[in-house]
Amino acid sequence: MTDHWLLNWSIITVSLFSTIVLLWLGFTIVLNAQRRDWGLWLIAGELFMGGIFFLSHSIILDHGLAFFSQGLDFWWHLGWVPITTIPYAWYIVMLWFAGFWRGPSTRLYRRHWTWFVFASILAIAVIVLIVFANPLPSFAQIPQFEWTATLSLGGIPVLILVYPFYIFVCLVLSLDVLRHPAPSERMMGDQARERARPWLMAATFTQVLVSLFVAAALFWVVRNTRLPAGYRNIATSIAWFDLIIASLIAVSVILIGQAVAYYEIFTGKRLPRRDLARHWRQIVILSGGFSLLMGGCLALIVDSIYIVLLGGMLMIVSLAFLSWRSFHERERYTQSLRPFVSSQGVFERLISQSPDDVDVFLPFRVLCKDVLGLQRAVLMPLGSTAVIIEAPLIYPEGGMGDDLPALEGILESPEQIGVPLHRATDGVWVWAVPLWSARGLIGVLYLGPKLDGGLYAQEEIDIARTTGERLIDTYASAEMAKRLMALQRQQMIEGQVLDRRTRRVLHDEVLPQLHAAMLALSSVDVDPSTTVRDLSGVHHQIAELLRKTPSITSPQVGELGVLAALRRSVDEELSGAFDDVIWQVSPAVEEMCRALPLLSAEVLFYAAREAIRNAAQHGRVSNRSLSLRIATEEHGGYRIIIEDDGSGLVESGDHPEGHGLALHSTMMALIGGSLTVQSEGGEHTRVVLDLPNL
Repeated sequence: MTDHWLLNWSIITVSLFSTIVLLWLGFTIVLNAQRRDWGLWLIAGELFMGGIFFLSHSIILDHGLAFFSQGLDFWWHLGWVPITTIPYAWYIVMLWFAGFWRGPSTRLYRRHWTWFVFASILAIAVIVLIVFANPLPSFAQIPQFEWTATLSLGGIPVLILVYPFYIFVCLVLSLDVLRHPAPSERMMGDQARERARPWLMAATFTQVLVSLFVAAALFWVVRNTRLPAGYRNIATSIAWFDLIIASLIAVSVILIGQAVAYYEIFTGKRLPRRDLARHWRQIVILSGGFSLLMGGCLALIVDSIYIVLLGGMLMIVSLAFLSWRSFHERERYTQSLRPFVSSQGVFERLISQSPDDVDVFLPFRVLCKDVLGLQRAVLMPLGSTAVIIEAPLIYPEGGMGDDLPALEGILESPEQIGVPLHRATDGVWVWAVPLWSARGLIGVLYLGPKLDGGLYAQEEIDIARTTGERLIDTYASAEMAKRLMALQRQQMIEGQVLDRRTRRVLHDEVLPQLHAAMLALSSVDVDPSTTVRDLSGVHHQIAELLRKTPSITSPQVGELGVLAALRRSVDEELSGAFDDVIWQVSPAVEEMCRALPLLSAEVLFYAAREAIRNAAQHGRVSNRSLSLRIATEEHGGYRIIIEDDGSGLVESGDHPEGHGLALHSTMMALIGGSLTVQSEGGEHTRVVLDLPNL
C-alpha cells in the first residue's frame, strides 16, 4: 500500500471487482453448459485461476509489502500459478473455440500446428523455470528488491526475460486463431462466433497490452532498484503500474463476459438466453458497487464492524433492487403476452347474426412487433389445418410471403426447435420454427431478421413456438366452429324449406287428388283405370317426398366397421342409383378400419356416405350410365377413394352438394384427416378421404 489513499482505493476496487466477476463467469459456464467437454473445463479453470490470482492480489494489497508472514508468502507464490498458466490456456481455449481440434482436415490445424508446438515448449520452459530454477524471490525479499537468490542473467532474473515474451507469443497467436476460424459444427455457431469474435479479439488485444505493460513494469523495477532511490517512490510507481495492468485485465474480463452472456460461446447452448445477459448486467453493477464500497473502507482503514455493516446494507439494497427488477420484468412480460391469453370473443362472434372472422392478426402483430421485434414473419398452416386456414398470416400486412424456402424432409420431430435459414436466403429469412400438436405438424413460423440486427434468444424462440401453436389452434378452432354454425343455420333453413314444401305438396297437390279420387269412386260412371292412374300419381309424389327427406337412421358403424356399414348404406339406401358399383377394398385395410376409434370411424363413414350421395343425386347425365368406384389404399394410414364417371362437381356457391362436403371436410380436419375433391365437368368426380394412423 502507498501513502495515496485514492490510489490504494482504486487498486483494491479493481482487484475485488475482477475477483467477483471471474469467479461468477467460471461458475456460470460450468453450471449452464449443455455439454461439459475438456474445452469447457479448461476455460472454466482459466477463469477460476484468474479469480484466485486476484484473490491473492487483494490479500497482498490489504497487508502491504512492509508486512511479512508465511501466509503472505503462500499467496505470493500461489498467485504466480495462474499468471504462468493463463496465457497458454487462453491460446488453447481459442484453438478449441475456433475448431482446431477437429483434425488435420481444417486449414486452421495446418496453419497453427507448428505454432502450437512452439507455444507448448515455451509454456513448459516457463513452468520448469518456476518450479525447479527458483527464479522468484520470496515475499520477504521484495521490499529490499533482493534478486541474488534468483536465477539471473546479467543481473536480470531469467523469468523477467522469458515471461513477457511467452505471454506475448500466446496472445498474438490467439488473435490469429480468431481471425482464421474453422467452420462451426454447432447450429447457428458461425453466426454466434461472428458476433462474438470482436469481443474476444478486443479481450485478447487488451491482454496483449497487459503483456507489454508487465514487461515494462518488470524491466523498470529491475533498472530502478539499482539506483539510490527511496522505497516509497518506487512503491508508488509500482502501484501505478499495478493499477494500469489490473484495469486492463478487468476490461478484458468484461469483454469476455459480454461474449459469454450475449452469445453463449462456451456453454454450447444452441441459442443465447436473454436472462443470462440480464444477470450479467446485474452482476457487473453489483460487483462494481460492492468493490467500490469495500475498497474505500480498506483504503481508509475503517474498523471491521463498519465494513461488515456496510457490506450487509449493500447486500440488502442489492436484493431489493433485484427483486424489484424481477417483478418489473414479470409485469412487462405479462403485459406483452396479454393479447395471447385474453379472450378472442369467439363465442360472441359465433352467436351473432352475421359472425365476423376471429381477429388473430392482432396478437400475431404484437408477437412480431412488440415481443420479438421482427422485420417480417409468416405463419404458414400445414397438414390438416391448411384445409381450414386457407391463407397464411403475413407480417407486415402485404409483405413478402411468396419467397419462403422449402422445408420438405427437414422438419422431423417436435424436439426440433427450429431450422436456421440465413445461409440459404441471404438474410431474408433467419429461422423456420416448426409448430406441432397431437395431430403432428400443423404449421411453420418463418422469422425474418430482428430490427436491432441481434441474434434470437432461446426464450424468444420458445415464445414464438408456443404462441404460433396457440394462434393456429385458435384460428382453426374458430374457423371450424364458424363453418359448423353456418352449416347448422343452413340445414335449419333447408329443413324449414323442406317442411314447407312438403306441406304445400300435400295440401295443394296430394289432398286435392285424393279428394278427386274419392269423389270418382263414389260415382258409378267413373272409369276404374282413371282412378288407379290418379292414385298412382299420388303414390309417386309421396315417394318422391320421402326420397328427398333426409334419413335419420344411423347404421351401426361401431359393430360393422366403416367399409361394411358403407356397403350396407349403398345397397339399402341407394339401391338403383348407380348402374354399376365397383368395390376395390383390401381386406387388410378393411380390418384396420374396424380397429378405428368410434368417433373417427363415424366421421370417416359419414364423409364417405355424403360423397356417394352427391354422386347419386347430382352425377347422372341423361342418356348415359353412371358408375361408382369405391377403393382403398394403404398410404401411411387410412385412405378411401370414391369416384364416379358422372357430370362432375358443380362449384356454384349456392348448390347443395358443396355444403355437405364443406361440413365433412371440417369434421375430417377435427380428427386430423383431410377431404380433397378432384372434379372435371362432364367427366368425373373423385373424393379422397385421408386419415393418418392414430
